[in-house]
Amino acid sequence: MHSASNFQGVKVAIKWLYEESGTVDRLATRVADWEASDDVQSILVLGCAGDGWTPAAIDPLLTGAGKPIWGGLFPRIICYGQHHEHGFIMLGLPNEPDGLVIPQLSSATTDFAAALTPVADRWTSGETDAGMTDTATFMILVDGLSRRIGDLVEQLFMQLGLRHHFFGGGAGSLNQSGAPCLLTPGGMLADAALVVRLPLASGVGVAHGWSPISDSFRVTESRHNIIHTLDWSPAAEIYHAQVQAHNGHQIERASFADWAKAYPFGINKWDSEEVVRDPIAETADGGLVCVGDVPKGSFVRIMTGSPTALIAAAGQARQRAEQSHPSPVSPPAVALLMDCISRALFLESRFTDELHAAAGPQDLMGAATLGEIASSGSDYLEFFNKTAVVTYLYPC
Repeated sequence: MHSASNFQGVKVAIKWLYEESGTVDRLATRVADWEASDDVQSILVLGCAGDGWTPAAIDPLLTGAGKPIWGGLFPRIICYGQHHEHGFIMLGLPNEPDGLVIPQLSSATTDFAAALTPVADRWTSGETDAGMTDTATFMILVDGLSRRIGDLVEQLFMQLGLRHHFFGGGAGSLNQSGAPCLLTPGGMLADAALVVRLPLASGVGVAHGWSPISDSFRVTESRHNIIHTLDWSPAAEIYHAQVQAHNGHQIERASFADWAKAYPFGINKWDSEEVVRDPIAETADGGLVCVGDVPKGSFVRIMTGSPTALIAAAGQARQRAEQSHPSPVSPPAVALLMDCISRALFLESRFTDELHAAAGPQDLMGAATLGEIASSGSDYLEFFNKTAVVTYLYPC
């Protein structure tokens, strides 16, 4: 079973479909259909990690396709107000994006500045080799379980600045660290990042709905995504005490993940909502492993939320997306949601309520991600956790 449609705009028509069957053979059939269409010059794919695509099975399709394919595999995909653990979404663009692949995202030797500078000069000069105008939106997909995502995002901001809109998130599986999860014209990759410049204007909205339950703690020792100490005490010790004081229950190490989905960290920001960080495990020495970097010297608070607050925040993200384009076309060419998989786990059966709040009157598609990446052109580019990012794409 599948559904298909076109999003129409003044200068762009974007084809899309949802396919319930998540086999590589079914993807190959759909790609072949669109390769025969002059209306499609490139393809974006949002697939499910649970379908078990491997480089051996899919690389011949990716490298042999007549039109470039970009995308990722996620814990779930989102379409028509529902979320699915199998199947894929395809978007067919009428022009070819300009894309960059950055391998070895976790390596300490990977030089993000060197990788980005040549394309950043082209992308910010007003015209690219593909003839794109200066109005564009950047889609950033990363292996969500890689280290140094924060370093990459910081360098993207340094190279490309505030005037662009960004959206994207972390691909991968909740239980398959190291498995390839990114789709590129050169094949399927793990521990990498895709930076794809789409020739579309956009509106981007970000909101999370979590509220603090503690005072601020200084991160006195950390390395990348591991908080070792807060105010010079073991981070896990502080975390346990604060959560227990809030709900009256003792946290056992074996049940840490069950508690953590309801009690993230918030990194304090002077002029915006806290940036949320998901603690996912404890280390042997009392540290906490998070999804995403937590810089030494930053201040964090422990947060919690309610289903009502999170669902309302998804609606707020939609409203911010509507407002962030200076002269929006109605309806948008495409409406996309990157929503953290941990929100789905927290909301359980009410996650569909969040999807409807994020959609409003639009048909909405997207993915449940391992972290989200976004900037509306006025805020600092960030890697988020437990956050809803709504993106409206418009014709330039």
